[in-house]
Amino acid sequence: MLRVALILLALAVYIWFVIDVIRTPSTSTRTLPKYVWLLIVILVPLVGGVIWFLAGRPKPDRPRRGRRRRGPVAPDDDPAFLRQLEDDAWAERMRRRREEGDEAPA
Repeated sequence: MLRVALILLALAVYIWFVIDVIRTPSTSTRTLPKYVWLLIVILVPLVGGVIWFLAGRPKPDRPRRGRRRRGPVAPDDDPAFLRQLEDDAWAERMRRRREEGDEAPA
């Protein structure tokens, strides 16, 4: 029973490796072209998949620990966004003043 479970697990991991290679954009694979990785993973089942995972799969785009993000995190941290809000509020006040000036009796 344990042998069957291990075979099914190996088959599932093999299929996952093949699907992962197929779904990866060809422009983001590392070291070799995508079709070469697919051949390696198919012809050398588990070892090829492990090699794909270590050397061919694109690295995640998440920031590393200890490094600060560049740029603002939220809109209210962005100086350009805050400046635009102030400019919009100023323009709205000026528009209202012009409208009030036009309606005043002369």
